[in-house]
Amino acid sequence: MSVQTSAYTSDALPGATVDAVVIGGGAAGLNGALMLARSRRSVAVIDSGTPRNAPAEAMHGFIVLDGTPPTEILERGREQVRRYGGRVVFAEVASAEPAAPSADGDLRFTVTLADNRAITARRLLVATGLRDVLPDVPGFAEHWGRSVVHCPYCHGWEVRDEPIGVLATGPASVHHTLLFRQLTEDLVYFTRGTALDENTRARFAARNIRVVDTPVKGVEKAADGGVAGVRLADGAFTARRVLAVATRMQARTEGLAGLELPMEDLPEDTGRRFASGMAGTTDVPGVWVAGNATDLSAQLGASAAAGALAASHINSVLAAADTDAALAATRSGTTAA
Repeated sequence: MSVQTSAYTSDALPGATVDAVVIGGGAAGLNGALMLARSRRSVAVIDSGTPRNAPAEAMHGFIVLDGTPPTEILERGREQVRRYGGRVVFAEVASAEPAAPSADGDLRFTVTLADNRAITARRLLVATGLRDVLPDVPGFAEHWGRSVVHCPYCHGWEVRDEPIGVLATGPASVHHTLLFRQLTEDLVYFTRGTALDENTRARFAARNIRVVDTPVKGVEKAADGGVAGVRLADGAFTARRVLAVATRMQARTEGLAGLELPMEDLPEDTGRRFASGMAGTTDVPGVWVAGNATDLSAQLGASAAAGALAASHINSVLAAADTDAALAATRSGTTAA
């Protein structure tokens, strides 16, 4: 479903082939588009309008912009891309795949949107971000991004000194718990059937982290709409104001199967990402990836930097291709496109 609300201004798709299509309108995608547009490249950003941090009230951990609402950051980013001639189109990608090369042999890709509009690009930057896979606990998902958090750096200061509960999802939850212990002295670890060896239990006990092995039945809501606590399978109730979870992070791949981009799993079943090399290069010529789609732990600053790096590499490759085409045209006595 294409996203069109009064808060968004969606640009028309360019009619001709563009230098680059950026799939994804978050920090990585917009910063990549900004770099390309400032290099006088024609660029279109395809934005589904469903950012990962949509539930969050503010973004933290990035100097100057700390405390700024994510929606404001994105809107300012779109305006800056447009200032240099880039376009931002609010739509979902139905498919993206290689197309027949140009007359001079340069690469081409076709990106088709859910409403059947299509755009041709010389290069692609995939910056689709990721999706958090939440544990299947009744009442948990409705508090996501507010009373239920995942990142101690993104949300930690705001939940400091609160009674926090960590809902284990696997081995990564152990280290996750130690990070949240820095933020509060009242911390409970709910094992939820995951293994916890004696050495780890001793380390938790040394830090006054209480371990609950009883299965979790559900999360209960407080009168103010936040989390009241965790109901256990035996009927007992553990009061908590904040819950933390190490989610399984899944790169967003919708509509991209036709590109056949290699993917890889991260250790301990913590996530699945697009495989990439230096500057976001992939094994598919003409396609780059940046941001959380390939670096699942990257925060806003790192994602934006990755988008800029990938874009500079794309521009460099395009500059070489333009020169090759001009040289070939000169030698044949024609004019390069």
